[in-house]
Amino acid sequence: MFIITGANGQLGHAIVKKILGFVSADQVAAICRDPQKAADLSALGVEVRRGDFDKPESLSRAFEGASQVLIVSSNARAYGGDPLVQHQNAIDAARAAGAARIVYTSHMAASAHSAFPPMHDHAATEKMLQDCGVVWTALRHGFYASSAIAVIRDALETGVIETAADGPVSWVAHDDLAEAAAIILSQAPDKSGPTSPLAPTQSFDFKGLARLASDFLGKPIHHKIIADDDMRAKLAGRGIPAHVANIILGRDIAARNGEFATVDPTLKQILGRSPISMRDLIAEQI
Repeated sequence: MFIITGANGQLGHAIVKKILGFVSADQVAAICRDPQKAADLSALGVEVRRGDFDKPESLSRAFEGASQVLIVSSNARAYGGDPLVQHQNAIDAARAAGAARIVYTSHMAASAHSAFPPMHDHAATEKMLQDCGVVWTALRHGFYASSAIAVIRDALETGVIETAADGPVSWVAHDDLAEAAAIILSQAPDKSGPTSPLAPTQSFDFKGLARLASDFLGKPIHHKIIADDDMRAKLAGRGIPAHVANIILGRDIAARNGEFATVDPTLKQILGRSPISMRDLIAEQI
């Protein structure tokens, strides 16, 4: 049984649908906190099970019969939670269920030394996987392109993309990452460890995003770097908590440091096609 967590989230939901191209629906269980919100997956013949990373007892039933478990990384840090406790709960439950393999959605910039706080969590979770005694795969994702789309949407009103720093980012679509995850799940691993970066073959810094959006939308969008304190004040004015502001500033600084700059052919090779381009994503979603 293929167990996919986070089935009501953008990535997990897409992975469940993509994996049905490789295995029958009766071999897939979709895990989420609210199964009623996953009625479309039930309609496809997928068993939807209730499971909550914060409630380890719920995971025993959720992971029952697991051959492979895909753990979609938690964003609990943005809400004041502890993703490491959640990830450890999921890893422990997968091991207890007898899973032969655990797959985790990590990031190509995973590092304890990153300027971007979520990368610390990815690095720590990969260490948990190394120590768990089960074959594991960390999907080293590029940066979710949905973040770039959100930045561009915000700039449609102001005409300006404001960041605390700038640097190249390998933006990648959820749909591409979901398809790659399904393909990787369908193949037997030859060893434990992280994948090569699952990134596009072209990166864009925020200035480049502004230029691309301007060209495509036919209206001027500029990029402006502002001081950290000014950025914090602007974010606070929008009601964004201080710990989330730290994450956003960390993203910008990490981009300047080149942490997200890697481009790689691996994703293209796995998909058998070019990843969705930022231009196409802008056309589709803006």
